[in-house]
Amino acid sequence: MFSRASSLRSFPLTLRSSLASKRLASTKSLKETIEEVIPVKQAHLKKLKTEYSDVSIGDVKVGNVIGGMRGLRAMLWDSSVLDPEEGIRFHGLSIPDCQSALPAAPGGKEIIAESMLWLLLTGQVPSAEQTRELSRTLAEKGNLPSSVASLIDSLPRTLHPMTQLGIGVAALNHDSSFQAAYEKGMKKSEYWTYTLDDSLNLVARLPALAARIYRNVYKPGAALPDIDPDLDLVGNYSRMLGYGDNHDLTEYLRLYISIHGDHEGGNASAHTAHLVGSTLSDPYLSYAAALYALAGPLHGLANQEVLRWQLSMLKEVGEEVSHDIIREYLWKTLKSGQVVPGYGHGVLRSPDPRFIALQKFCDSKPELLNSPIIQLVKKTYEVAPDVLKEHGKTKNPYPNVDAASGCVLYHYGLTEFKYYTVIFGVSRALGCVTQLVWARALGLPLERPKSYSLEAIEQLANSGSA
Repeated sequence: MFSRASSLRSFPLTLRSSLASKRLASTKSLKETIEEVIPVKQAHLKKLKTEYSDVSIGDVKVGNVIGGMRGLRAMLWDSSVLDPEEGIRFHGLSIPDCQSALPAAPGGKEIIAESMLWLLLTGQVPSAEQTRELSRTLAEKGNLPSSVASLIDSLPRTLHPMTQLGIGVAALNHDSSFQAAYEKGMKKSEYWTYTLDDSLNLVARLPALAARIYRNVYKPGAALPDIDPDLDLVGNYSRMLGYGDNHDLTEYLRLYISIHGDHEGGNASAHTAHLVGSTLSDPYLSYAAALYALAGPLHGLANQEVLRWQLSMLKEVGEEVSHDIIREYLWKTLKSGQVVPGYGHGVLRSPDPRFIALQKFCDSKPELLNSPIIQLVKKTYEVAPDVLKEHGKTKNPYPNVDAASGCVLYHYGLTEFKYYTVIFGVSRALGCVTQLVWARALGLPLERPKSYSLEAIEQLANSGSA
């Protein structure tokens, strides 16, 4: 890990210039920084409308319409772009760039949620002082309202943790600044400020909400510690989960939540938040909807499916396993009609940089290097792409982030599978609230695509018109 003071000197000149241009004076607050950026973004949007509104940036095929809209260029999402080969970039910065440039927690080495949130919202790398001040602000806002705490406590322990998380987030709408201001009457130019207030409150309260659900479901009767104003967001989250003394797990959670926080806008949860937000629903309602998209097996539940599959393999083949045995197990899975979980992606056509970052984290920890489940993940990665290429039915034979994420949590003792998506839900809020703030700042309209029936699609296809 580079030191924060000297990290820029380690980048190529063009990237050093880019990073340097993203820095502001360390005395500016998050809101002040956003206020300075808004006119620039508004001018850019105006230019696009004026000069390029009638310019085509792609065509729409029948396969796009009936195939989940895959590949359609149909959405503005400014904080991150996902390239099929390079992977995710946050305002132009790759994950390794972020790891070198973004401030860590005191005593830590990994990116923290606050520095990533600042980057997503402003397009600029915060100073350590700005990051620390944001940590304090979130800690001050982090306690749940008593009504929401009581509501969560009243839910049955058997109710899925993701269902409970969505209920809790929606209930936070009771204190929505945006909703209250909208009912009183406010200028459209003020929408973003109240959206930012709600967004920061939401991000701040998610750890306490998620930890309360964890304690109620898995450790009933265990007291929740108070929020520590000297800790960062994820440091407090880990502490409230009961793992505050496990520095390595806390560092892993910091890395996971930061790099998992935004993955452009087309994925189901991000798109849902944007769609609902476009109706001027407040961030609580918008993100509650996003969480229920995240709860689906084809989206946020994937990491627990990977872990189940890896544990099943470990049980069958044992700890001392060769590449040949793993290859046989992979073919057994494929020939049974199942997919290999944790491999493939809707956009990526190369190894997921988030997976690579988590693997590097594992390689830096001796206890993970000696973990049977982590070693099995690594050996599977060494074999699976060639098997999947030979199988010939996977567009991307490489691992995504889910191939490793749940297995590390399992090793460190957080073994409750159903809870893993809740951690994902704490993370994905970073990108979703960023888009909600900027959608209001830019005055983006209600999202309303055109739909067609099967017969109408066929008629359009036969006529050759759109």
